[in-house]
Amino acid sequence: MYPSDMRVHVASNGLYTYPDVVVACGDEEFLPDAYLDTLLNPVVLVEVSSRSTAQYDQEGKFLLYLNISSLRHYLLVDSQRVRILCITRLETDTWNFREYSQLTEQVELSALQLGIPISEIYRKVLLPAANSTL
Repeated sequence: MYPSDMRVHVASNGLYTYPDVVVACGDEEFLPDAYLDTLLNPVVLVEVSSRSTAQYDQEGKFLLYLNISSLRHYLLVDSQRVRILCITRLETDTWNFREYSQLTEQVELSALQLGIPISEIYRKVLLPAANSTL
C-alpha cells in the first residue's frame, strides 16, 4: 500500500495521477526510471473527494482508470459525509457500482479478499454535525 505520493501511470493515454491511496498485489511494476515512484499495476485506487474534486474524481479520473488493466477496485470516499462509492471490475470486464453509507457496513474488496469496516475508514474524521453518526 502506498500513500498519495505514489504516482500512477495510465499507459493508454500517457497521463499520470496521484491517488490518495494505491494498493498493488504481488510484484509491483514501476515505470523504468531512477526514482521508482510511478506504479504501473495498481489493484486498488482510493480517492478522498471534497466538494471541489468529487465530480472529477467520479467522472474524469474513473474514465482514465478504467484503462488500467490491473485495476480491480476504485473507491471514492466522501470527506463530508459517510458515503463510499466502490467501483469493482467484474470478470466480464464490466464495472459494478456499490454505494456504502452506514458505519455498520463493510467495503468488500474481492481482489484482496478483504472487507474494510466503514467505521474504521471514518474513525478519525470530523464530519459536519448534521451528517455525523460517529
